[in-house]
Amino acid sequence: MEAAGAGAAGDSGAGQLSGHRARWAVLAVVCLAELVVVLDHTVLNVAIPSLTADLGASTADIQWVINAYALVQAGLLLTAGNTADRYGRKRMLLAGLALFGAGSLAAGLAATAGQLIAARAFMGVGAALLLTTTLAVVLQVFDAAERPKAIGVWAAVNALGFAAGPVVGGVVLTHFAWGAVFLINIPVVLFALAAVVALVPESRDPGAGRPDPLGAALSVLGMTAVVYAVISGPGHGWTSPEVLLTALLGLTALGLFTLWERRVPHPVLDPRLFRSRRFTGAVTGVVLITFGSGGALYLLTQQLQFLRGATPLEAGWAVAPFAVTVVVLNATGLPARCIARLGLPAVISGGMALLAAGFAVVALAGDGSYGLLLPGLVFMGTGCAFANPAIAEAVMGAIPREKAGAGAGVNSTMAELGAGLGVAVLGAVLASRFAAGLPGAAAGAESLPAALERVSGPAEREAALQAFASGLETGQLVGAAAVLLGGCVAGELLRRAPRPGTGPTATGPDDGVPRERTEPAEPGGAADGGPGGVSAAGAGAAVVAGVVGAAGAAGAVVPAATAPEPAGGDGAPDPAAASGPAGGDDEPADAGARERRT
Repeated sequence: MEAAGAGAAGDSGAGQLSGHRARWAVLAVVCLAELVVVLDHTVLNVAIPSLTADLGASTADIQWVINAYALVQAGLLLTAGNTADRYGRKRMLLAGLALFGAGSLAAGLAATAGQLIAARAFMGVGAALLLTTTLAVVLQVFDAAERPKAIGVWAAVNALGFAAGPVVGGVVLTHFAWGAVFLINIPVVLFALAAVVALVPESRDPGAGRPDPLGAALSVLGMTAVVYAVISGPGHGWTSPEVLLTALLGLTALGLFTLWERRVPHPVLDPRLFRSRRFTGAVTGVVLITFGSGGALYLLTQQLQFLRGATPLEAGWAVAPFAVTVVVLNATGLPARCIARLGLPAVISGGMALLAAGFAVVALAGDGSYGLLLPGLVFMGTGCAFANPAIAEAVMGAIPREKAGAGAGVNSTMAELGAGLGVAVLGAVLASRFAAGLPGAAAGAESLPAALERVSGPAEREAALQAFASGLETGQLVGAAAVLLGGCVAGELLRRAPRPGTGPTATGPDDGVPRERTEPAEPGGAADGGPGGVSAAGAGAAVVAGVVGAAGAAGAVVPAATAPEPAGGDGAPDPAAASGPAGGDDEPADAGARERRT
């Protein structure tokens, strides 16, 4: 195997780690580290009644137990990714595991609500490091041919953690006190620490330069304030002074962050990335898919519990087909093979179209039989199995691999922001429709249980239930429309972006000034809309055809040394490249991406 070029280096800054001999074991380790973080997002939901009783926690306390974790994590993601690139991804992965484990221990032993809130904030620091370093390590140890499949596994673990959280939490609480939902993290963290030390290679950006403390501080302040405004808007009111002032503070800080990053030689995040259609399209996809899916899945849990009468544990089991579909499809390698055959634009658009169709089916199923809900969950899982790894591949492929931590930070930050906006906006749609449809006796009720307490007689009770069902349906359909729109926009931007190796590139060898390439794009490629590219309009059918074609193809992915050039337009990974794609206009290009295997 030919040594790749000057991409992400080992600890000494020389050589690349692509094709690491223990790469699949490394993937298993980083997925385990990721799983404990994702589980913690949902496992707490089933413990809230026990927390309230044992700690005497108020509603505000419970909100801060949940929000402290989310706020700290979201605020630190960009800085955590840059820190991992600068000081070593393995080192920061170990630090994240240690911090997360210590926070879990403190949370499990907390005796007051204040102690639990502080422990959850501490866990958020570790979670930010883990979410960025896990994806960055994947990019380092896998070459371009295998990277889509590896990212698919990484994305499948995300879905598995979401669905398994309530189930794991319910099983644990059946036998133990509420603190056990945190303490179960400890043995997993200890095992992961040992495995990371033994298996994960160190890598860092050899050209990281001097730290950017002001940029880091502005990004933390801006993202924390914006996310706080988003998650507190529904409770305090979107026009309340607290929400408006916090949002203004966050946007001002992010504006100053952008201006500052344009001036420093080694920024936390290079603003020129957003001039790249490839990067912008991928980020658009991240925000809108998480906006729609985060909000619609939030409404789905309410649909299952309030309309179908399920407990949190039963709701977790009911959503399981969604996660199982994601895991099974990624285990077969179908999404990775479709990316190679069709290209990223088609797979992203088609996957998000399937996800939107799933949301629509779930919305229209209402409180009908589970048999009506099941096809929607399978559609959702299929869409996520194709769209999520393709979007992550597009984001990471648009950034030089030596900046893998920064790329993972952007991906995770946009996902957190999109999910928070989805819950807030679609929750507001639900509340508006619900309030408009309530009978007079229940006017002003802010929740379905409160409304049911005020009504009298079967007719008014049915009217209140119908008002809630109508709000859920409208909110889920708005989420479906957002996902569909995101798929079309992201796919079209990626389709119009130059193919890797053509068009403008970014950083020059010394000064980081964007430079133009002079060689023309390949005829018929995605850059010029020729037959080499798949249009977003036909992407849904293309993905279905790709699944059928990939399923009938020879079992394994074609080895890198003999793989043909994909015909999928921009974004299709080049199986012969030793590094991630560097295509896109004005985007930083990795010199190693242009080297070929021999």
